[in-house]
Amino acid sequence: MKALFIGGTGTISAAITRRLVKEMGWEVWLLNRGNRPEAVPEGAHSIIANIQDEQDVLAKLGDMTFDVVGEFIGFTVDQVKRDVRLFRGRTKQYIYISSASAYHKPAADFRITEGTTLANPHWEYSRNKIACEEYLMKEYRETGFPVTIVRPSHTYDERSVPLGVHGKNGSWQVIDRMMKGKPVIIQGDGTSLWHLTFNTDFAIGYIGLMGNRHAIGEAFHITGDEVLTWNQIYATIADALGVELKTVHVSAEFLDAVGKPMGYDFEGSLLGDKSVSVCFDNSKVKRLAPDMTTHVPYHQGVRIVLDYVLSHPECQVADPEFDAWCDKVIAVLEKAKREVLA
Repeated sequence: MKALFIGGTGTISAAITRRLVKEMGWEVWLLNRGNRPEAVPEGAHSIIANIQDEQDVLAKLGDMTFDVVGEFIGFTVDQVKRDVRLFRGRTKQYIYISSASAYHKPAADFRITEGTTLANPHWEYSRNKIACEEYLMKEYRETGFPVTIVRPSHTYDERSVPLGVHGKNGSWQVIDRMMKGKPVIIQGDGTSLWHLTFNTDFAIGYIGLMGNRHAIGEAFHITGDEVLTWNQIYATIADALGVELKTVHVSAEFLDAVGKPMGYDFEGSLLGDKSVSVCFDNSKVKRLAPDMTTHVPYHQGVRIVLDYVLSHPECQVADPEFDAWCDKVIAVLEKAKREVLA
């Protein structure tokens, strides 16, 4: 079996690439700019190109055909239209990575199935993903383009601890605050429900759809089965670090209002995603990928991440602007509390 991945070295796709090459015997080609050569496993083939340069890609593809083409970096309708032009007649299946954030916000029901309505007024990213899905399914219905839609939720790898509230440089500054005994911010009251999926678990579900005729023309979300509150997520991080967890709970609406001037998109990431309780019904994907379950529970996954991050200085990207912003938000709320009680 032969696959081409557009991207192929990111959080989600790298685990799929490794498993296909090392365990499944697939012939795997990666089409990307070559910016992460260390993430390309031995045995995978590379096509170095900018997918936006359609003519160059066509020339480098030549007469190649594939059993599966996987799109991991398509965010707009124009980009998936380009893919349809490039790969119509070249592939038996085109798998598009959408997002579980596309499901209806605010949620009418915390239980999510693939039939849950798609609508997200808070996040343009999600609305663009919805538009891509609608275009691709129209192509499937009208021309037979062999699309499969995949909606990941919060998938993570060894390079970054999954969090609700963080700055522009990722999760390290929050971890640093924890290790220094400083309070960290959790959105809402921390009791909303959330799924976290280690990328090697996600790969099992995705690979189960590859080359599977029953997946054509269908949409699937792929998440782990473990459901945690955000309070439990942060407490698990603190336990793994061996520190006392100090938290300040702040409403997502307040974080959005005071984060916007700093360039933090908490409306999208929180109101449009992480502050909403979700419980994904994974029965549909499990019918095609029976091994899809939580093999790496979060209490193990977070230790894998912290071991990696703490031993790789390049992952420890400081964010003094976000650190100072957290201190200010917390100080303002504490002052308001004292004034109300005065």
